[in-house]
Amino acid sequence: MSGTVYLSPPDIGPLEESYLIAALRSGWVAPVGPDLHAFELDIAERVGTGGAVAVNSGTAALHLALLGVGVGPGDVVIVPTLTFVATANAVRYVGARPVFVDCDPKNGNIDVDLAADLLRRLRADGKRVGAIIPVDMFGSCADYRALVPICVEAGVPLVEDAAEALGARHGGQSAGSFGRVGVLSFNGNKIMTTSGGGMLVSDDAALLARARHLATQAREPARHYEHRETGYNYRLSNLLAALGRAQLLRLDGMIARRRQLRDHYAKLFAPVPGVRLLGAEDTGSNCWLTVITVEQRRCGWRADDLAAFLAERDIETRPVWKPMHLQPMHAGAESLLTGAAERLFADGLTLPSGSALTEPQIARVFAAIDEFLSVRAGGPTA
Repeated sequence: MSGTVYLSPPDIGPLEESYLIAALRSGWVAPVGPDLHAFELDIAERVGTGGAVAVNSGTAALHLALLGVGVGPGDVVIVPTLTFVATANAVRYVGARPVFVDCDPKNGNIDVDLAADLLRRLRADGKRVGAIIPVDMFGSCADYRALVPICVEAGVPLVEDAAEALGARHGGQSAGSFGRVGVLSFNGNKIMTTSGGGMLVSDDAALLARARHLATQAREPARHYEHRETGYNYRLSNLLAALGRAQLLRLDGMIARRRQLRDHYAKLFAPVPGVRLLGAEDTGSNCWLTVITVEQRRCGWRADDLAAFLAERDIETRPVWKPMHLQPMHAGAESLLTGAAERLFADGLTLPSGSALTEPQIARVFAAIDEFLSVRAGGPTA
């Protein structure tokens, strides 16, 4: 055994090292600098938006995005129940209330028909819906061809949480570019990383200018430190932006590597009844994480059984996100549910998917799964 095989470790190499060293030697080690500006331009060009603002986390980007579209106290915001807690936390930051909606069981993304129904119900009840925040789950875009017209007709801003989906596409358009503003994350486990970091992307220049102002402690343009409102210390550092610029140059290769792994998983599980890959039909996914769902009645074992087997061999897996409506902090929250997210939480398992995984590590993962399937090949349970 040669150490733990992690789910999605950072993929860092000589190119990143050279960019960091160059940034250090330039003297621009403070929160702003030429690499920060260039990184924003690079990301905006990649996503296809008019501009971008780099900040220190995807959560900070969500916070500023909601402020930018005018969400505030008394508003409700439609949030998928299947997401990381940061999506709902950001709604709380601005004094609004998240209302949760269930997911499409095929891919884990927001159930668009259900979201439209919830939007009508909330408005009929006299509530102001400040925004809808679809989340591009595990690297696959939500169904924006259906969702965007619903938001436009209702006059409700769409804030796209594309934290997991940089490099993904939907209908020829890039993740992050579908809403009034999109949000990206460069956390250490994401498709590309700046160790920590995030980005707002948008065609709305005024929204981005406002976000940049708030992210720099809302400092006014004066020789002294002048502040008229509460701001935040949210800007990304120039050094981390340099790391991001190098990562972005390698993004397509990292996506291709993750797709290779997903394809291998698909072949491995194809003969197993009751096991499917979540969102496998999405050719535009960035394949950030490969998720399987397990129907115990058909295959005779549970997702937890495979997780325990792999854990004994020092191979990391993880359940899908625990739905927000099941989280203690959101107990009793208003929700429109079908049970799809709860089933995915119970039956889903995220497998090692990182582009930095070595060939011996990958071979070890697939050999362990092969062994498990051989042991469990006794057929479905009653």
